[in-house]
Amino acid sequence: MVEAQLTERQAKWFATVRANFERDSGKSLAEWVAIAHTCPETAHRARLVWFKEQHGLMQNHASYVLNEAFGREMKWDEPDKLLDALWQKPADRAVFEAVRMQAACLDGVVMGARKSFTAFSRKVQFAALRPAAKGGAILGLAVAPDASPRLGPRGKSESWAEKLHASAILPTADAVDDEIAALLRQAWERG
Repeated sequence: MVEAQLTERQAKWFATVRANFERDSGKSLAEWVAIAHTCPETAHRARLVWFKEQHGLMQNHASYVLNEAFGREMKWDEPDKLLDALWQKPADRAVFEAVRMQAACLDGVVMGARKSFTAFSRKVQFAALRPAAKGGAILGLAVAPDASPRLGPRGKSESWAEKLHASAILPTADAVDDEIAALLRQAWERG
């Protein structure tokens, strides 16, 4: 598995966002960064909501601005630190490592560390994993929720890719079994 942050397709997409940013957003990046520094919010998600509500700037453009304005705070260029911050509890980290091992068996997988989840992509994101509130992790997959009795529909508040329609609760590393490996492969085939 490639331990890069972006797939080739994602890198091209971000290059297009950068190239067309001022045309699409109506202001230069420098102007938006200055606005970002006036935001009363301190949490990333709250800043995104603020940008949308106060300035009509949608999530992708707002994320680009916030990364430029607060990149050092967010540690986007330090994926190991993001992973360590996200997967602090040993039991949760064990679930993450078990999923990572299964993803490593699939060709061309790119793992991307995010602040609130870890993304797994090939051309596009096909899976994501985040710590569960009560321990373990929640796995989002680009498969239909009825693909397995272990799956449920995507949570409404999940911040990962919209194409991840199903989710599974993985309370321990042992829950990452052959069935989860098969579901990961099924999602990977679509991504």
